[in-house]
Amino acid sequence: MENLEASIDRLACFPRVLQTLATGMSDADLRWKPGAEHWSVLEVFGHLAEEEARDFRPRLERTLAGRAWDPIDPEGWAVAHRYNEASPAEVLAEFATRRERSVAWLAGLVGVGSVDWGCVHEHPVFGPIRAGDLLASWVDHDALHLRQIARRLHELAVRDAGEFSTLYAGAW
Repeated sequence: MENLEASIDRLACFPRVLQTLATGMSDADLRWKPGAEHWSVLEVFGHLAEEEARDFRPRLERTLAGRAWDPIDPEGWAVAHRYNEASPAEVLAEFATRRERSVAWLAGLVGVGSVDWGCVHEHPVFGPIRAGDLLASWVDHDALHLRQIARRLHELAVRDAGEFSTLYAGAW
C-alpha cells in the first residue's frame, strides 16, 4: 500500500464529516428522497454503518487470511433494516463506533509491517481483487457516498428554491 497512513487518516475523519453535514440538516431533510429509487441522506448513513460491519473490514480481514467472503446485500439491507426510519444520531454514533474499531484494526496492521497487500480474492463479478485494491476502494467508497450526499443537498436546494433558479451556483 503506497500510503497506508493517509488512507487510515481519511477513514478516521469521515465520521466527523458526516456528523457535521447532519448537524446542518433537519430531520425531514435527512429522510427526504427525490424518488423511491433513490436513497435519502439518512439511508446513506445507514448503508455506511452496515458496510462498516459487514463489508470492507471483514472482507479485507478474510482476504488477508485467504478465506472466502460472506455474501452481502446492501440494497436489501436498506429496505429490510428500514434505514430511513432510524434515529440519525444513533446511526451516526454506530457508524463512528464501527469505524473507530476498523481504524484501530488498520493501525495495528501498520505496526505489523509485513502485510501482503497483493493477496487476492477472486470475485465472481470483478475478478481478482487484491487486499490493497479493497483498502483503496474502502476509502473511495466514503468519497462516492459523500458525492451522493452532495447531490441530495443540491436537490434540496433546487426543491426549496421553488420558482427560483440555482443556475448561478454552477452546473451540476
